[in-house]
Parts: sequence; structure tokens; C-alpha cells
Amino acid sequence: MNLGDIIGSAWNGVKSRKFRFALNLIGILIGCAAITGLISLTQGLSSNVSGQLSSLGASTITITSGGFGGGNPFQGGSTATRVLDYKVVNQISKIPDVSYTVPVDSGGSVSYSINGKTYYHSITGSTDDYFKANPSIEVVAGRALLRSDTGVAVIGDEIAQPPDSTSQIINVGDRLKVTATVNDVTKQLTLRVVGILKRTGGSFGSSDSAIIIPLTTFDQFFEKNGKYSSIQVLASSPDKIDAVSQKIKDSITNLSVITAATAQALVTNILGTIQAVLGGIAAISLVVAGVGIINTMTISVLERTKEIGVMKALGAKARDILILFLSEAILTGIIGGIIGAALGFAISIVAGNIIGLAPSVNLSLGLIVVGFSVVTCVVSGIYPAWHAAKLSPVEALRHE
Repeated sequence: MNLGDIIGSAWNGVKSRKFRFALNLIGILIGCAAITGLISLTQGLSSNVSGQLSSLGASTITITSGGFGGGNPFQGGSTATRVLDYKVVNQISKIPDVSYTVPVDSGGSVSYSINGKTYYHSITGSTDDYFKANPSIEVVAGRALLRSDTGVAVIGDEIAQPPDSTSQIINVGDRLKVTATVNDVTKQLTLRVVGILKRTGGSFGSSDSAIIIPLTTFDQFFEKNGKYSSIQVLASSPDKIDAVSQKIKDSITNLSVITAATAQALVTNILGTIQAVLGGIAAISLVVAGVGIINTMTISVLERTKEIGVMKALGAKARDILILFLSEAILTGIIGGIIGAALGFAISIVAGNIIGLAPSVNLSLGLIVVGFSVVTCVVSGIYPAWHAAKLSPVEALRHE
């Protein structure tokens, strides 16, 4: 038998058993759709986060006290923590190639009511240099903070115009009265809006919902006693950032020194693990589909025993029978993989539109999924195909 005859016979075998073929196809395409959809969404999330991390600035270093769980994940430091205050800021500012040292205090949560609706947001305190250390934050109306400011605020686009509002509810010059509970005491603070930030539309570290006030105002209102949650350092140039980071680590212990590169590496690690876990879970459905293919093809061999005997009596070799049955498995894998990959991309696009995330739709992922589908089907079909190829033509012709 030539290759064309084998493929034609395999296609006829598939068509004559449409229901079983459809069941195998459904199992395969569900697995492929799950893998494609989940991986394309996680790749889209990775690209989204990477883009937003790059906007932090190539020359910006963020310093926090200790690390996750108190230790420093980037230098394996002690589990002790260091209080961030003006002494640390002053010490860092004296390091060569440091252009700006910007103390930042965050973690405060406030509420305010406008037009009968109550909104809850976090609030950040910093100095006028905050905008120099964060080049992606751009003021489009009004101005940024000044060194002499007290009781003022620069707000994000979603504060000025919330998603549930059809028009802007806060403008430059308006008063914003916020309420917070500090040490079990309810306090109120009136802020004058001096600037509105440009909308970024990001989800990771976005400034759209930010309320930025002077550090002194934040410190007094939340009674922080001169302690900061982080310090942002701007190096004189991107090529100096590694040297500055190392000097900070050498001169001050128990600090987490985070650059855009280290943050990117950490996030890539986490998202890679998530992607592997989700892909593995989805792949289980392909294993289940493979078991179904083994069962279906084994039954098919039993049903076609006499047909196999006739083919062998007419000169078909064991290799031809093997290729015939494997061709049916390959057809199932190719068709199921293509339909499943297309369905997975479609689902990821719909899901991405709902959650506001652009999935990564690329041909290479689709080809990998189709290839994985074909391999699964071939592996599943090897034993039934081998069993069919080993049948004795005399015994096969006698089979009832």
C-alpha cells in the first residue's frame, strides 16, 4: 500500500465511525482549548505587567524595610527589619550617583462622599520629587506637588471621574474631605485638589486611583511619627543603577533594594510558575481524552479484524496496518488540536475583554498546542495500532 492509499483508508475509517470520532475529537479539543486559553491569558498578563514595570523608570530604585516575611529576597539578608526615616534618607542621599531620594508613605485608607455616593481609596504621602522618580506619572491638569504644599492633593483620573460616573466629579481647585480611622479614632482631613494625573489604564501599580498628598500632611494625619513605608531613589543614569543599588546594600543592612530589573525577574518567576500549574491542570483533560482514544481504537481493531485480514491477504504489510491506524489517531489530533486552539484563543479574547486584559494570541502557541494534541493521540493509539499490525491474517479472516 502506498501512503496515499493508507491516508485515504484512514479517512474513510474515520468517516464511517463519525460518532466515535466526534467523541474523541471533543475530548481532545476541550483539552487543547483549556491549555490555549489559560496560557494565552497568563502570557497576556505577563506582557501587561512587564510593560507597566518598564514604566517605573530604568533609573529608579525602590527601597523597603526587610523583604517578604521580613527578609530580603534579593540579597538573602537578615530577617530583621530597619525603620525607614529621615536618617536613612539622608544616608542614601550622600551615596555617589544618587540624584534624588524620595521618601514615600502609603497604606492609609480613606473614604469620601460625593453626590450621595461613598468612595474608598488608598492614599500616598510623598514630596515634590516623587514625580521625578516616577516618570510615568504625568499631570495633565493643574500642577504637581510643591515643596511648600500642605493640605493639597494630586489625584488620579479615576478619582476625578469614577468608572460609574458619566462626567468628571472632581476638578482642579475643588475641596475633597476625606475620613479615616487612625488609632481607633475617626479623623477628617480637607484637601484642595491641585492636579489631576493622566490616565494610564494599567492594573499593576496604576496611578489612576491614586491620591497623592504632601508627606508632612500624611505624617501628621496618620500619626506616623516620621516613619516611611518605602524610599525611592533616582540614580544619575540607567548605567549607574547597579552600582548605586550595591552601594545601598553595602552601607545599610536589612533593606530590600528593588530595581525594575529585579522586580521583572521576580514577577516573571511567579507568572511562569502560575502558567506551568494552569497548563498542567488543563493537560489532565488531554490525558483523559487519550484514554478514550485507546478505548475507541481498541474496539475499532476488534470490529475491523476481518478487514485487516483481507488487507493482509491482499499483500498489506504489518507496517501498512500500523500506519493506517496511527493515521486515524493523527487525523484526530490535527483536527482536534486546530479546533481546540482556535476555540481557546476565542475564549481568552472574550474573557480578556471581560476582565480588561489583552491575551497573547500567537501562532507559535497554537502550533505547540496542535503538536501536543497530535503527540497525545499518537501515544494513545500506538498500542491498538501495534495490536492490529500483529494480527495473523488467517486468524483475522476466521474472526466473526
